[in-house]
Amino acid sequence: MHTTRPAHCPLANPAHRPARRAPALPAVPGTLLIPLAARAAGDASFPALACGDAEAPRLLDSLGADAGAFLADRPTMLNILWRTRHIRAAGQAFFTAHPQAWGINLGCGLSHYFQWLDNGRNTWVDVDLPEVMALRRTLLPPRGVRLRHARLDLCSPRWWHALHLPPRALEQPVFAVCEGVLMYLPPAQAHAVLEQFAAHSPPGSRLVIDTLTRWAVGHAGLHPSVGRTGAEFLWGVSRMDELASCHPRLRLERTHSVAECYGWMGSALEAFWRPWIGAPLYGLAELSVQDT
Repeated sequence: MHTTRPAHCPLANPAHRPARRAPALPAVPGTLLIPLAARAAGDASFPALACGDAEAPRLLDSLGADAGAFLADRPTMLNILWRTRHIRAAGQAFFTAHPQAWGINLGCGLSHYFQWLDNGRNTWVDVDLPEVMALRRTLLPPRGVRLRHARLDLCSPRWWHALHLPPRALEQPVFAVCEGVLMYLPPAQAHAVLEQFAAHSPPGSRLVIDTLTRWAVGHAGLHPSVGRTGAEFLWGVSRMDELASCHPRLRLERTHSVAECYGWMGSALEAFWRPWIGAPLYGLAELSVQDT
């Protein structure tokens, strides 16, 4: 498999840039380097799924992190570009219907979805742990009143209130993203995140999350990228429709399986294993909030 770095990648010529020390982050926040590396360098490898992230190459270079191992993990790079395009499309559709609505990226890491979703009228809030947001404030400071930061722990039982959304934000539906986060939480806490969103969001709100099959739980060490961070998979699903059972206001609107990235062979393999594992090995779910 071809694993050389694209010529435009900021890691391609490390001798030509000053040495920097990447910040030390705990295992789960440290996984933020995986999507950052994929979005910085993946477009050249997978042009059909190119996301055109204008910030990721600069951020990766600023961190000075050794992302070579992540760039060599081409299947994960492909998966991240795939999910990025689906999330971006979901956000664009939502803000077309609700042009002045608010968006929230729960566990944002160093992703920058507002570069694609800014329509000139909406507002976006990037949210993560204090240590991640301190790094983000240095590298990606919010610009203007429509791009905001919030520091909170999604494991807190009252994390929604810690967002401190103004009343005008809740006068219409909100759009939320939570990617690369829930699978690292214990099941009760992952369900609590969904419950809090469903309980407090206005009707019509949307939440896009990524999911793992429950058979992946406890096996992060086998993942070529996540295994390097020391993080562990703690939550997975047996069936995608179980997501809506976390709260009466939740509805499962649509799902996607990463198998679609791999053409007919991926679809055939998923059709073979689905009766045993019940859910995609890796997938996306879009949930809506409705009045009961």
